Amino acid sequence: MTSHTGRLYALAFALVVFFLAWAAVAARPWATSTVDPRLKTLAVREAQLRAEAKLVNQIVAQRAQLARLSRNRQLASAAAAPAPVRIVNLPPLTITRTS
Repeated sequence: MTSHTGRLYALAFALVVFFLAWAAVAARPWATSTVDPRLKTLAVREAQLRAEAKLVNQIVAQRAQLARLSRNRQLASAAAAPAPVRIVNLPPLTITRTS
């Protein structure tokens, strides 16, 4: 093989085969797909947290609704009964003394 073109083709072919083999090894087609027990535990914990967050959101919504109802009742009772008027006698603001 004294041809430079032949050597370049052989080199290109060798590189393509090398990278294809590398990709095949990196893909690990022989690996089994067993689920890691840590991932199972993590999924269970995630489900628990989602359920707990849903419950907390329901409680917060109920409390907000109760607060709105309480505020509406206060506003309605305040509007129904006028505030009493108080008359206050205050001392004068300046005190003058003669010497």
